[in-house]
Amino acid sequence: MNYPFDVASKYMMRAIEIARLGMSRVAPNPMVGAVVVHQDKIIGEGFHQVYGGPHAEVNAIAAVKNRELLSDSTIYVTLEPCAHYGKTPPCAELIIKSQMPRVVVGIKDPFAKVKGRGIQMMKEAGVEVIESFLEDRCYELNRRFFTFHQYKRPYIILKWAQTLDGYMDIDRTQENYGQPTWITNELSKVAVHKTRIDEDAIMVGTQTAVKDNPSLTVREWTKGRDPLRVLLDLNARVPKEQKLFDGSIPTVIYTFVETPPVNNTEFVVLDKDLPLWSQLLEDLHRRDIQSLIVEGGPATLKSLIDQELWDEARVFLGHGFFQSGVKAPGFPGKMISRDYLDNSSLIVFRREEIKPL
Repeated sequence: MNYPFDVASKYMMRAIEIARLGMSRVAPNPMVGAVVVHQDKIIGEGFHQVYGGPHAEVNAIAAVKNRELLSDSTIYVTLEPCAHYGKTPPCAELIIKSQMPRVVVGIKDPFAKVKGRGIQMMKEAGVEVIESFLEDRCYELNRRFFTFHQYKRPYIILKWAQTLDGYMDIDRTQENYGQPTWITNELSKVAVHKTRIDEDAIMVGTQTAVKDNPSLTVREWTKGRDPLRVLLDLNARVPKEQKLFDGSIPTVIYTFVETPPVNNTEFVVLDKDLPLWSQLLEDLHRRDIQSLIVEGGPATLKSLIDQELWDEARVFLGHGFFQSGVKAPGFPGKMISRDYLDNSSLIVFRREEIKPL
């Protein structure tokens, strides 16, 4: 490479930065950014903007005004260029035709139709390929995509709110059902809805559905999609009058009880004799669901924690005390960030370090 490591890192970090602009618009494809550099100057950049649209490499090369400079340029791309015909032609083939002599790849694509083939195609055409450049950062960018392809399940995000003394709910009786327990504040509520637009699905269990009557939609953030609603209701105990049955958005309910589909709602009957979570996560994987938010309650959260079926926990910490009630789950995890939301905060934990297989 013609540039020192710190200079080259600057260009890959720029590619990562613009790749994030495709968040929530490109799934089930990954977020990808690309930067074309000529003599230490960016002459073109682009990112994958929408599913089915041109890939990052296409947009970056198209942004270069003087095409003659390509033959003496380097393209930095966060993910291995594709080598197959899908909704768009192979990006590896485009790079070869552009006569760029060098490609810097952040990380290999785990998708079965690529998986090293793009790199191989470019090398066989005489292109210098520098692999695994800032690999950990590029993996982090698409941790949902990599988890989906490597582990054949969605990236699982646990979410709950808890008080300063570690309670996530009061001991509610039948008279308290239908009204969620208020722990944080309005700004936290907006943050919850903002995070929902970035994920593919959102799930609650029977008790949460009955007690809180949630909609699980994006209402406090105007720009964004509603995730697929998922309900774990094994014994069909949630009344059909609850908001989850309103038909406003697609909803999948996992149960042991045979039930015909109704009102934009699909029932998936699980086998009692087979592992519950394996069946559920396999079905979500089949639906191309790359990320799943699990919003409780405590039994559902604990079940996933005990089986180490989680990747991230988002804990909204309020400013008050309950002194008694339903305890928030304990879990092993590493805190990676904390954002203050007036008198509350959002703390994000990871089960383990994000890294390629």
